[in-house]
Amino acid sequence: MSKKQSNKKQNTTIAVNRKARHEYFLEDRYEAGLSLQGWEVKSIRDGKVNLSDAYVMLKDGQAYLFGAQIQPLKSASSHVVCDPERNRKLLLHRRELSKLVGLKERDGYTLVATAMYWKACWVKLEFHLARGKKSFDKRDDIKDRDWSREKERMMKHSR
Repeated sequence: MSKKQSNKKQNTTIAVNRKARHEYFLEDRYEAGLSLQGWEVKSIRDGKVNLSDAYVMLKDGQAYLFGAQIQPLKSASSHVVCDPERNRKLLLHRRELSKLVGLKERDGYTLVATAMYWKACWVKLEFHLARGKKSFDKRDDIKDRDWSREKERMMKHSR
């Protein structure tokens, strides 16, 4: 007998940094694997991740995730030191790393973490090359968003 496979599509998103779209102009998107410890994977499965202040730093030819908080479970082992704000190494190809180093140093970009999700059995981090927005840029975005919302309302009532 064959086993039935369920075609359920599971929600693979773990955490999203919603503040990033408001604070930055997001340009190129990158995906990287994370080097994690066992307790971190268990906490991620439980959804105890915060990416609101997370960014990617390049040093010594490697990429690291700074500012991401993974809170340990209460049932974590006592012999393991659980540091919620530990810097985690990102797993990228060498040519991606060299491209990012060039863009960040030469053009003044920032690397902002925007999402964390499951891809098969691995945890992946999505981050973007970003430029900071000024306050008037943020106001313009708010105006555009309000206008598009108002336009949708007018179109809905005119039908």
